[in-house]
Amino acid sequence: MILWVNGAFGSGKSTVSYELNRRIPNSFVFDPENVGYFIRKNAPRQILKDDFQDHEIWREINFSILQTISKEYSGIIIVPMTITNPQYFKEIVNKLRANGIEVNHFTLLANRETLLKRLKSRGDNENSWPAKQIDRCISALSKEMFHKHIHTDHLKLEEVITQIANESNLELKPDNRSIIKKKMDRFIIKLKQIRI
Repeated sequence: MILWVNGAFGSGKSTVSYELNRRIPNSFVFDPENVGYFIRKNAPRQILKDDFQDHEIWREINFSILQTISKEYSGIIIVPMTITNPQYFKEIVNKLRANGIEVNHFTLLANRETLLKRLKSRGDNENSWPAKQIDRCISALSKEMFHKHIHTDHLKLEEVITQIANESNLELKPDNRSIIKKKMDRFIIKLKQIRI
């Protein structure tokens, strides 16, 4: 099974995904962005697109990797990735489903102010690329094809991961970490989101 966690930048995809990974036995986080960074580092600058998702090969590679992992790995694959383009969604998520792979897709929604606040907490300002994508993401991801929607403005992290687990018929391990350990783990995830 794949748990795809979609949402605007700053919606909490990575935080939710890594929390799920800690709490779901035999699970693995796959980050499709890494394919995008590989393309950027290994293709001539003249052919690079502003958004690596616009490269057809990005979509093909991520589909192929996820299909391969799904066939060879018996655990849960967790994918934190923003996809707002309906065609790109079809080329990866719907194609995986058409090939017999169970994909439970969730979109984390939040209002503009919440998203900006979250982005600022990880070091992005209002003029950053992620912040400039907020309105586009909110508009696109509110559509029915990107359900199941989870409105996170007033939800705690535990409530979000519990809802995803419940709707996917998965049991979460108890979280016995101290408050300090939880904060440290979440801070490390925020650091991982800083791309240089």
